[in-house]
Amino acid sequence: MADDKSNAAAYWKANVRLITGCLIVWALVSYGFAILLRPLLSGIPVGGTDLGFWFAQQGSILTFIGIIFFYAWRMNKLDAQYGLGE
Repeated sequence: MADDKSNAAAYWKANVRLITGCLIVWALVSYGFAILLRPLLSGIPVGGTDLGFWFAQQGSILTFIGIIFFYAWRMNKLDAQYGLGE
């Protein structure tokens, strides 16, 4: 019984660590690159516009989609590691 509780605690600790990492990347891209660092990125051209605007409009969306796929892939590996696979 104690082994199950320690296994569950380790699983959720790894899960929360993964979620925290994904949220940090999300905040860095959406707030950092698109809002706070936009003046620094304004001189870099990407697709006919500056990099800061690109992050605000399309880069954030593409990053969010990438985070979704990364999270699903990593959670499948985490589930298999702790014996919780489908």
